[in-house]
Amino acid sequence: MAALLPFRWHPFVVLVIVVAAVIHHLYVASAHQRRLARYALVVLLVVTIWPIGDLAASVSLSVATAQRLVIMLFVAPFLWLSLPSSALTRPAPVDLVVRKLAEPGVALAVVTIVGTATLISPVVDWGARSTVGRDLILLTVLLVGFLLWVPALAVMPGTHRLSPAARAGYIFASSLVVTSLSFVWIFARHLLYPALHGQQSILHVTPLFDQQLAGFVAKFGSYVPMWWVAFVIFSHADDKGTPVEETPLHWADVERELLRIDRRRARSVRHPRPN
Repeated sequence: MAALLPFRWHPFVVLVIVVAAVIHHLYVASAHQRRLARYALVVLLVVTIWPIGDLAASVSLSVATAQRLVIMLFVAPFLWLSLPSSALTRPAPVDLVVRKLAEPGVALAVVTIVGTATLISPVVDWGARSTVGRDLILLTVLLVGFLLWVPALAVMPGTHRLSPAARAGYIFASSLVVTSLSFVWIFARHLLYPALHGQQSILHVTPLFDQQLAGFVAKFGSYVPMWWVAFVIFSHADDKGTPVEETPLHWADVERELLRIDRRRARSVRHPRPN
């Protein structure tokens, strides 16, 4: 493989991940959150550098699909859980954006549109030809993954927290939109991504088979973990004796709503309405 896919450094990606790890270690004291961040950042490093990152960028659609699923379904939620979400979302502009995007319907719509856009042929071809394009696409995938898990994890204070039943239903629906292009890949009879090349010589599969395989990777790679998470949410709620239809209320939500009231009062004092 090394002869056909020469080793390449990805210094910018490595630097960003190392800096993120250092900053997280300095500002987050929880041992559990530090451990989650280490898991997420190590996995992110593995799937974005040689050889997986290079295979995903310019050779194989099935590897690219697996890479994106790992980023969206493992790296993104682990990073969310490793962060002090209450402090991060406290600034008013961030709080406003997160509050709007945390609505399940909005989150699903944005994830579907943006996630699908990162997999259309011109975008994939751009990532195959440009290092900057590749890095921007991966950053977008990570951000889409963050958004995907906001309603499901229910860790953002002051947002619309779903009941366990609604969270499981949201995750089930999410597993379907994550695989929006899988049927196209499975049933297409011609190549959709001309910039991807070398499948036969490097992976010993035809380009068309690799494209069809990507469809099955997308389906099973999203259904299995996300349906398992939905089942775990149900079972944990049952073990704790929590009604699966009940929407929980946390003190962090009350604090955030009181903060918003104070901000609205302060704005009304600075900008009084004319009589």
